[in-house]
Amino acid sequence: MIKRAIALISLAAPAVASDFSLQLPIDCTLGDTCYIRQFVDHDPNASASDFACGPLTYDTHKGTDFALNDLSIMEAGVDVLAAAPGRVVTTRDGMEDVLYTPDRAAQIEGRDCGNGLVIDHGSGWRTQYCHLKQGSVIVEKGQRVDAGAVLGEVGLSGRTQFPHLHVTLRKNDQVVDPFAPEGRRICGLPEKTLWAEAPVFQNGGIIRAGFADAPPAYDAIKAGQQSLTVFTPQSDILAVWVHSFGAQAGDSYRIEIIGPDGAVLQKDAEQSRTQAQSFRFVGKRRPPDGWASGVYSATLSLIRDGVAIDTAQITATVE
Repeated sequence: MIKRAIALISLAAPAVASDFSLQLPIDCTLGDTCYIRQFVDHDPNASASDFACGPLTYDTHKGTDFALNDLSIMEAGVDVLAAAPGRVVTTRDGMEDVLYTPDRAAQIEGRDCGNGLVIDHGSGWRTQYCHLKQGSVIVEKGQRVDAGAVLGEVGLSGRTQFPHLHVTLRKNDQVVDPFAPEGRRICGLPEKTLWAEAPVFQNGGIIRAGFADAPPAYDAIKAGQQSLTVFTPQSDILAVWVHSFGAQAGDSYRIEIIGPDGAVLQKDAEQSRTQAQSFRFVGKRRPPDGWASGVYSATLSLIRDGVAIDTAQITATVE
């Protein structure tokens, strides 16, 4: 079992002067089965910056990306929800769930959003929902929906390389960042948002962590490979892996494995560059007498400016 300790930052209450607010548009638990990977780009130039002046966006990104931890969660099914009441004005379905590669650019031209829909909320407000699972859209053009109504499921359609829901909010056809509705970089936490209950802001963290007895493939981790829970005394390797998001240049990973006889491995690994996703794997080969029987615990932390912004604790047993 994975235990988490996250340095979370609470956001402010919604903008009380507005008669419009959003509910969470996805049926998942932030910090557990999903996380916010990217925000609206507030930099008018060729570079990119999220509302907090951080790197959790890319140039011209027009929405908020709610990412699932791995493909297995997508395959199990995660509902997309209407963020506010309104009328469905357009839908699209039928595009396959395939990781985007440059050779597919012509095939999806003009359909980067993949399967999705747009809801008109009145007074100029609209929300757009992208990358839904093929065959999952259950609403029709002209249909009225309540806030929280199921629209479909999170998928991998369109221009995307990870399972997620992209939501764009517009007011009179202009993109609005619900985290910073005044339309400017705050370089800190906002005083007002358009969320009915503002999601906690996490500017990077651990997606998943686990034990392994062999070097895991990164693709397997992203697909949902689980932590190994039982080793044998003759297992060749006892190691741990960590999959994170939003790691910045200068961050580091602190990894510690403690066995029944004390420390097995202690290691600090520096993050050399800013990355949307990062993966680390460290371990130790079997000692001459084999692994001692008992419980092994591992603590994996993402460190920024000397502070752990996220920590995962996992356990396994040698039998």
